[in-house]
Amino acid sequence: MKDSSASLHAIVEDMSSTLVHRGPDSGAVWVDEESGIGLGHRRLSILDLSSQGAQPMHSSCERYVLVFNGEVYNHRTLRSELEKCGLAPSWRGYSDTEVLLASFVAWGVSETLKRVVGMFSFVLWDKYEGCLTLARDRFGEKPLYYGWVNKKGKQSFLFGSELKALNKFPGFSGLIDR
Repeated sequence: MKDSSASLHAIVEDMSSTLVHRGPDSGAVWVDEESGIGLGHRRLSILDLSSQGAQPMHSSCERYVLVFNGEVYNHRTLRSELEKCGLAPSWRGYSDTEVLLASFVAWGVSETLKRVVGMFSFVLWDKYEGCLTLARDRFGEKPLYYGWVNKKGKQSFLFGSELKALNKFPGFSGLIDR
């Protein structure tokens, strides 16, 4: 999404607030003024109940920002593989989100997706490459909606776990074009 950062933060917060029922434990928004990217997350704490599992989560190298919905069933195995290869960061906690993020840093998105077993959808922002990756598990168990808004000649790309989050973005019509 491209917008001024203060209004973008408010818009992402508003979009995220529609999903409180999906993540009642906590919520946060991160906005990158330079790129115009905004990520919001509502958390349902399951694996790591501490604040160390909060999202949007930043990689230890500061390159990536991740919002993740779901569960990585083999997170302990992946964590162990990262440690054995010397690719593990200084772990902050015990969440599968942190393991997933460390896997992206170590192996890249394509290789990580080959290794991950679970039900999930996620959005990963690569600050260095300016690349936004959206993905779901092989069976699409976790929802991920996306759409475009063209407002005054400015295009915004939106995404969320439910369509009603996208409907909160000013100018989003929700019409399906394909």
